[in-house]
Amino acid sequence: GSPRRLLLISNSTLHGGGYLGHCQQHIQSFLGQKVKRVLFIPYALHDRDAYARTAREKFESLGYGLDSIHESCDPVEAIRKSEAIFIGGGNTFRLLKALYDNSLIHEIRKRVLEDGIPYMGSSAGTNVATISINTTNDMPIVYPPSLQALGLVPFNINPHYLDPDIKRTHMGETREERIRQYHEEPNTPPVLGLREGTMLLVEGDKATLQGVTGARLFLRGKKPTEHEPGTDFSFLLTDSNPLNP
Repeated sequence: GSPRRLLLISNSTLHGGGYLGHCQQHIQSFLGQKVKRVLFIPYALHDRDAYARTAREKFESLGYGLDSIHESCDPVEAIRKSEAIFIGGGNTFRLLKALYDNSLIHEIRKRVLEDGIPYMGSSAGTNVATISINTTNDMPIVYPPSLQALGLVPFNINPHYLDPDIKRTHMGETREERIRQYHEEPNTPPVLGLREGTMLLVEGDKATLQGVTGARLFLRGKKPTEHEPGTDFSFLLTDSNPLNP
């Protein structure tokens, strides 16, 4: 079995709460007492210093030290020495481009999939943990060399998943329609729509939905299905994925 341990969070901030407030107990349970310091990757936002301050304040309040990779003179070495990795939200295209630019794709995959260090992502950080960023909600403000991402799981996620609002007059495509369009393309993997307040815990070959709001699963050629917190999504991990070692 794989030693991977992932906590893939839909959103950093839930309405009415502070940064990572809605999931801080999940974070503490996930990281446990063995982890002393977390390596933060703030590449998804432009102001990396401010982002690192926000993350550091939160993690220190939970009992963990935090180092931001943008403060390191050697990002690859920072990954190799890390005890745990947390990639925050922002623009997914900006984030993925920076991961490629700093030669971190292979290094993160090795640390997580082979060495088994904990990986946390929220929003864009959750997007890049999957096969590709094809199902992000973000604008392509920069151009990464590929849309292929870390491939820590063999499917895609749509964070901040929104249900259609029947009261609105907005006639643009719903999130569900956009995901359906993605699945009109051949050989496209499952997409898990994570509503805000929801996260996926992956431990080896077991995946469990956690949080408060639930998720919507899209499989190519099938009707989407609704799932409550506590759902076992381990079957999504068994799909053959050419990216996985």
